[in-house]
Amino acid sequence: VKVLRILFLICLCLGVSAILMTEGFILAASKGTAEIDSKYVLVLGAGVDGETPSLSLQERLIAAKNHLERNPEAICIVSGGQGNGENISEALCMFRWLTAHGIDESRVWMEDKATTTEENIRFSLALIAEKTGEKPETLAIVSSEYHLFRASLMAKAQNVQPQTIPAKTSKFYLRFNYYLREVGGVWYFLLLQ
Repeated sequence: VKVLRILFLICLCLGVSAILMTEGFILAASKGTAEIDSKYVLVLGAGVDGETPSLSLQERLIAAKNHLERNPEAICIVSGGQGNGENISEALCMFRWLTAHGIDESRVWMEDKATTTEENIRFSLALIAEKTGEKPETLAIVSSEYHLFRASLMAKAQNVQPQTIPAKTSKFYLRFNYYLREVGGVWYFLLLQ
């Protein structure tokens, strides 16, 4: 019994350490990349309420718009398919929002088939290759700050160097919940990739 208790405590300590270390990586990545020089900016989709961007998606779009205004040569890829409760694809919703807020539509390319972050990245790289004949070495990724570490891991797995642009989650209670939940997402990706 004593041996089992010791083994349990060791496993518990290792588990807590793994969670804390992962959370540290997530928090460090949430600041984004200091210098963004990628020509291509990928905005990862989030929920759409009918035809209106959800709060998370709107926060990502604001971050993308600010970056695109500061970098007029950058091309934006909006990526996301159509899910349950969505009347249009996430990509079309983002395209409409960005162009309605002053971004020229020639700068916004739509990828409207992806249903996961991994597909967002893979399908968007394929779209860039289709339109330009080349695969970029770097890709700027706009997502909620808690999601940037996992998105970066996925980009690296597809042989592209990620540069990240954080979209700040405005509601604290949501941010706290998403940061905790993201640990599971990171380990799911690491163990099953």
